[in-house]
Amino acid sequence: MEQIIIALTGSIAIWLTQQDNKEWARYACIFGLVGQPFWFISSYNSEQWGIFALCFLYTYSWCIGLYRHWIKRWIRERQRPRGKRL
Repeated sequence: MEQIIIALTGSIAIWLTQQDNKEWARYACIFGLVGQPFWFISSYNSEQWGIFALCFLYTYSWCIGLYRHWIKRWIRERQRPRGKRL
């Protein structure tokens, strides 16, 4: 089951990173992060310690995307002054 989830989330994440539509591309980090727990479980269970260590780098990289495309954007929108109410 882990392999199916890894394949689906990973292929969708990679595909989204290559999209010209920035609104679509920003979802790549979401799919990447959803797959990360399954990467950790799979690599741990199969004792692939190099892949397990690499999972930390991938998780960090996907978190950068999450911050850049979602959190930072949300903060910017919250700080934007709203129209004056009468």
